[in-house]
Amino acid sequence: MGLIIALLVGLVVGAIARFIMPGRDPAGLLITSLLGVSGAVVAWVAGRAIGWYDAQGAGPGFIASILGALAVLAVYRAVSHRT
Repeated sequence: MGLIIALLVGLVVGAIARFIMPGRDPAGLLITSLLGVSGAVVAWVAGRAIGWYDAQGAGPGFIASILGALAVLAVYRAVSHRT
């Protein structure tokens, strides 16, 4: 259940991360949303590893998901500008 919550939150968070991070985005809204989903999953996995979320299905928090999406979006932009 926690992974499903991470996916749903990630769709919204990807769009928010795109508006927060300055500069041109090399990807469209769909790719940015997928990066938001991966950021939410990163936040969920990191939170479980740290012990913030229990194994009972707690999903990532909204702020943690935004931070994860910003990190993934920054890495994506750094990699995509090389080519």
